[in-house]
Amino acid sequence: MEADQLLSAYDYHLPEDRIAQNPAEPRDSARLLVLKTLTEHCHQVFHDLVEILQPGDLLVLNNTQVIPARLHGHKSTGTEVEILLLEEQQQNQWLSLVKPGRRLKPGNQITFTPRSQTDIKLNAQILASDPETRGRILQFEVSDGRSLLEVIDHFGEVPLPPYIHDTEAEADRYQTVYADRLGAVAAPTAGLHFTPELLERLEQKGIDRAFVTLHVGVGTFRPVEVENITEHQMHGEWIEVSPETVEKIRETKAKGGRVIAVGTTVVRSLEGASQSGQLEPYCGKTNLFIYPGYQWRVVDGMITNFHLPKSSLLMLVSALIGRERLLSVYQDAIDNQYRFYSFGDAMLILPEAKLRN
Repeated sequence: MEADQLLSAYDYHLPEDRIAQNPAEPRDSARLLVLKTLTEHCHQVFHDLVEILQPGDLLVLNNTQVIPARLHGHKSTGTEVEILLLEEQQQNQWLSLVKPGRRLKPGNQITFTPRSQTDIKLNAQILASDPETRGRILQFEVSDGRSLLEVIDHFGEVPLPPYIHDTEAEADRYQTVYADRLGAVAAPTAGLHFTPELLERLEQKGIDRAFVTLHVGVGTFRPVEVENITEHQMHGEWIEVSPETVEKIRETKAKGGRVIAVGTTVVRSLEGASQSGQLEPYCGKTNLFIYPGYQWRVVDGMITNFHLPKSSLLMLVSALIGRERLLSVYQDAIDNQYRFYSFGDAMLILPEAKLRN
């Protein structure tokens, strides 16, 4: 088996103090490691994008919005319960992770505790277990007949990743400034660095933007647990690539411009919508798993944060620039005191640094 197919080949050591607990302030003051060619990289600042990108380039961003997906409640016995919503499967029916898992069986009822003043009552019944995610299917019932998403602000909190445990950040710092499509349970973190002012400056330079929607869920952060990564099965995530975005991408490429994906979720959306051989408008689920050897169809370059060891996200970026180079660049970032993960710094992979198919 080739090294690129081994889970253990995607490991690296990250000192604990390199895990960012707070985001950069302002957003676009985060550091930016720029891969310029197949062998060169340099250290800049995120707002330098205006000077680095070219007129005619197209930024594609994920406009998903993080919902307050962590809920607290109790069983009829009084046992405290924590729920993390993952995805809505039908009206008010959600796949969720639950604690304590062993004590929550099909048929159990949960009453949720509001976090703000409201007369609304929220309950749920556990319908079934989900072997794939080790979660549960919950049917929610809202006392006034509305949907869970319509009342969730009263009950939920934005779920930060478990490695962020000492933060002063407000909840809106875990949202992109352009988020407007409710449904994600984690932020598309590469986009957290943009400010309205930076987007305006990019537009003034002739750098256009388009949007896709991928509601970040279990597929993005589910760990790879098989040593032969080709056997890993991605959980499907809902995406929407609109006709307008497809048309912008086609126009950009026709004029010689470059398509720069902002984040791994955008990469999966665009490449997932092009599995027929060319990019087409698409609305549905993708379970595309990108790892070294992948044949690229749409994406020319990307902006991304620094990812966890042995994660599918690390494998996706490795497919773009090569695993050995990625690990070498990560080590240089660690040596240069970059901040890692969701609230950390960013990396820009220019098309000249992308491996050729």
